[in-house]
Amino acid sequence: MVDKDPTYSTNHLSIAEAGETQRSGYRPRHGLSIPAVTVLDEHDRVIEDDQRRLFRYLIQESKGADIIFGVGTTGEWNRIANGERQRLIWIETDEVARINRSSPQKALSVEAWVGVTSSTRLETLDNLKCALDARADAAVIAPLSIVDLSDIISFFQREVSDLFDHHGRCLPIFLYDNADIAVNPRIPHIRTRDVKLLSRLPFISGIKVSASRRVLGNYTKGVAHFKDKGEFGIYVGNAMLIFQVFDLEHGLSGRIREYWNRYLLHNELPIGVVSGPANAMPREWQRAWRACYAGDERLMSIYKTAFERFDIACRSSKGTNAPEKIIACVKHALKVDGVITSDRVANGTPALESDERREFATNYEALRKDLALITDPIWTSSI
Repeated sequence: MVDKDPTYSTNHLSIAEAGETQRSGYRPRHGLSIPAVTVLDEHDRVIEDDQRRLFRYLIQESKGADIIFGVGTTGEWNRIANGERQRLIWIETDEVARINRSSPQKALSVEAWVGVTSSTRLETLDNLKCALDARADAAVIAPLSIVDLSDIISFFQREVSDLFDHHGRCLPIFLYDNADIAVNPRIPHIRTRDVKLLSRLPFISGIKVSASRRVLGNYTKGVAHFKDKGEFGIYVGNAMLIFQVFDLEHGLSGRIREYWNRYLLHNELPIGVVSGPANAMPREWQRAWRACYAGDERLMSIYKTAFERFDIACRSSKGTNAPEKIIACVKHALKVDGVITSDRVANGTPALESDERREFATNYEALRKDLALITDPIWTSSI
């Protein structure tokens, strides 16, 4: 890479950095982002037909995902070969484009976001180039998961900027903050000052945060000086948190709690939620998101209870606390519903044992049946 003055990317923006993004007028998409699971065969290779069927299922004819987020943690990006990650990028962008072209509701087109993170900087950049070539709507990078990345700011200001300059155009990038996949456990979250600096780059469009409301608020405050309202999106990664963030409190003590919640978020609400369990129930999660954003307390209560049941079903097998098996449970739910034919997890991802599969399937089918009885049929996911 050509060595540049440190001020290059912030004070002397290239055509690829400034012109392309500003001309496109891109604004982060609001709504439900579903981090799609990856459908794998016995050799940890993507089963293309199943994967395409899953993408169609997640969209649910515009009543499911607003954003498909492929090759993320729920998609086991860190368990599959990089060649399969790039293949998945092409499959996702192609299938989402096909769906959007055939949809009569063009204004409600779904965005295809792709994870490009790898264990090395060079492979991450190669994946980003793949995303550009595949015409993805956005790329997602978890910088703290890149083993040889010592300077986050320089990586984006120079190396990512160089890639965009040579390619002739840029791509919106969303940061991914997740302590569970951070290389260094002593640095579980991206530093607020780093997010503040990165937000000055035109192609940095938001962040997905799997953390507390306070961390969400820190990022909101950090970017306020360098992005206009609506230019930088914050997405809740701990999906159940939306029932707290959007909860309408009552009484004096409730109003104090609500004021404190808004204070922690610096009076800015997240614009979307990223839900792994929504793979199994895309319409239900879309309805829950809309209910939370509208402050519909009755629907919020219904869906909060239902999703808590799903979470318990994923954790309660054999009476053990096993949240790491949620990916296996989500895949089995999709197989039970007939969406995919293979519920195999990648090598290294904890799998369900035979008795756990039976117990989960029983609990999951009971949940779907109960939820269907008390909600509008139009908001029940179907193939």
